[in-house]
Amino acid sequence: MPTLFTRIIDGELPGRFVWRDEHCVAFLSIQPIRPGHTLVVPRREIDHWNDMPAELNAHVFEVARKVSLAMRKGFGCQKVGLSIVGLEVRHAHLHLMQLDQPSDMDFARQRKDVPAAEFDSAAATIRAALRELGFAGAAQRLD
Repeated sequence: MPTLFTRIIDGELPGRFVWRDEHCVAFLSIQPIRPGHTLVVPRREIDHWNDMPAELNAHVFEVARKVSLAMRKGFGCQKVGLSIVGLEVRHAHLHLMQLDQPSDMDFARQRKDVPAAEFDSAAATIRAALRELGFAGAAQRLD
């Protein structure tokens, strides 16, 4: 049975994508800690991040780096934190969250009642920053 993330990647479930290429995607978390909380997910269903082949692992982390640069540019945060948890969905994924204080990575602060307009605005902010930084290829055609 496909994972929740595979169903999002395949379009069976909605997702607000900010990056899409042949190896991985990045889309907003449906339970963000802060606006723009993004997940970078390989297309292949691999349960644990360190089970990814080295080339795929490097690619996923490079995409995370580019998206985090866009998040810093777009949201003006001090840093972008990266977390790998993977207990909630058994499909490797990296959490990217804008940081201004340590509690900004507290998963107990996840929101479940985010208005659609807030998701749309955050995704547009990240896509625009990706284009401004010259990473338009994977962000293009997502608006």
